[in-house]
Amino acid sequence: MGTKKETIYFIGVKGVGMTMLAQFLAAAGHKVSGSDIKEVFLTDSVLKKAGVKVLSPFSARHLPAKIDRIIYSSAYNIQNNPELAFIKRQPERFKKVPLLSYAEALAKVFNDHFGLAVCGSHGKTTISAWLGYVLLRAGLKPNVLVGSSVPQFKGSALFGQSKYFVAEVDEYQNKLKYFQPRGVVLTNIEFDHPDFFKTAAAYRQVFADFIKKIPQAGWLVTSAGDPETKKIKRACRGQIISVGLSGADWPDYLATNIKEQGSYQIFHVRYKGKDLGEFKVRLIGVHNVSNALMVIAAAAKLGVKIPAIKKALSGFKGTARRAQILGKYRGALIIDDYAHHPTEVKATLKAVREHYRGKNIITVFHPHTYTRTKALFKDFVASFPNTDELIILDIYGSAREKQGGVSSAQLAAAIRRRNKMTGRRQAVRHIPTLKAATKYLRSQLGSGDLLLLMGAGDVFRAGENLIKG
Repeated sequence: MGTKKETIYFIGVKGVGMTMLAQFLAAAGHKVSGSDIKEVFLTDSVLKKAGVKVLSPFSARHLPAKIDRIIYSSAYNIQNNPELAFIKRQPERFKKVPLLSYAEALAKVFNDHFGLAVCGSHGKTTISAWLGYVLLRAGLKPNVLVGSSVPQFKGSALFGQSKYFVAEVDEYQNKLKYFQPRGVVLTNIEFDHPDFFKTAAAYRQVFADFIKKIPQAGWLVTSAGDPETKKIKRACRGQIISVGLSGADWPDYLATNIKEQGSYQIFHVRYKGKDLGEFKVRLIGVHNVSNALMVIAAAAKLGVKIPAIKKALSGFKGTARRAQILGKYRGALIIDDYAHHPTEVKATLKAVREHYRGKNIITVFHPHTYTRTKALFKDFVASFPNTDELIILDIYGSAREKQGGVSSAQLAAAIRRRNKMTGRRQAVRHIPTLKAATKYLRSQLGSGDLLLLMGAGDVFRAGENLIKG
């Protein structure tokens, strides 16, 4: 956006990506405001702390008289948003005002820096925040944008004074096409967003096209054991750095001797056969050991010394909505997690089961989008063996998709049938609304329980309401 301080207006500012960019630009000294619906989001507090004024509901009268740039969420267009419709009808007034989608605006800032992109199907929020934190603690003064609130950042962005710019970048709608990365962390590739990508090959192709843009002097950190990544990584012209948990995959960075010790996971790391010593992390689950390896590899490539990486890695406390402890209700521990893909659901439940041994786990799952639930239905059916009780809410649909074609009642029935065939005793309930589920939980939860709230919608509100009393 240059050095000139601008008046920037965001349409749909409460979205997680929009919020992180708004917070970053406000910290950079720009005058930032925006609009959205009246409903309270998790991002409201972040925007308030950042000094970003939010106007509700959407209305053309909110547009500032003097404006240098408009950034809009891809959830909105001239058909469903009165502000965008007004801008379209007033070409003379806005002809000198750049109108950018969120992805275009983020890419413009990213491409002006030494851009470090974190992408992939799973884990990118945790890794982008974690890498940003390690670089911060190492004194590299990074710019960081993360698709979730990071308590240790006091928001979802860091405005630094260095050339480094760490950003979580999203493959949905092929937003990756706007970015010119210098370094990339590609976590994994597993088919998702079936409302946009019609085949797994089309989904994989956007990542292939993205890593082709890495320059010869650049680098790619990726998983040695991920089968889909293996198919495309040769497209990278730069250095390829692999990480893994199995020596059979011959990763450059290998984690061994993984164990839990108190509130930490502890493991050893070998780099091309050389023992780098013992590392420890606060985040639960073996998937977070893999995430940590990617952070170690990227930070080391940027020149951070191993002792500094070790110290910062263990100090990271995670992000909002990633196995986040919300509090307790009648002695029951309440944890919130963003998992909304079968692989994420299984990984989180396995981590919770192993870390909180002896707890009676009650999971409330809020399926996210009809298209994802339908396309991955069989995988969802097999995703919940590590919970003692499962409550499935009605699907949280997207405004961009055709509603219907599958239901939560059908998903619950299919899980019951699977349990019957496998001999698993598990209570599976379809409770349509968050209000009804919260009422049920009030009467059921006790000190031996662990309530896990899962989904990319607003299932976390059940925890908030329980804790409030």
